[in-house]
Amino acid sequence: MYNVNDMVVYGNQGVCEVVKIGTLSMSMVDKKKKYYTLRPIYQREAAVYVPVDNVTAVMRPVISKTEAEDLIRKIPDIDYAWITNEQERETQYKNALKTCDCEELVKIIKTLFKRKKTRIDEGKKVTVVDERYFRQAENQLYEELAYALNMDKNEIGDYINKSIAGK
Repeated sequence: MYNVNDMVVYGNQGVCEVVKIGTLSMSMVDKKKKYYTLRPIYQREAAVYVPVDNVTAVMRPVISKTEAEDLIRKIPDIDYAWITNEQERETQYKNALKTCDCEELVKIIKTLFKRKKTRIDEGKKVTVVDERYFRQAENQLYEELAYALNMDKNEIGDYINKSIAGK
């Protein structure tokens, strides 16, 4: 169970602060059930309500600074997820995003980056689906890394590149 002020990653909402735990007084909800009220840190006007007994969506603590730095060092060694079947590929992208697992996000980003380069080299356009999943995975990963490293989200890409280049 999480506590008020805990920082968590919740599904595709990204990094959130637990701002309240208790029942909700909204229509259409079980008045006896307890909910976490989450505030996404990059969408401060939003609120997300998650049943405390939720078992379907991933909710976990944000990675630590040390874990973030370790992940960045491991990026060159994380494999691609090369799948030729279009439907299977999209399913894998969706599943990776749902896991909220940073290594899975890196795998998808690396795969889509390589796929984009290959398509461009072959004179083909990048698919809309690939672009969408690339942006989603990158956003999800960069938000968490930015929070863990106490950095601006827009600085994370350069930070990763410099860290890898200095390896």
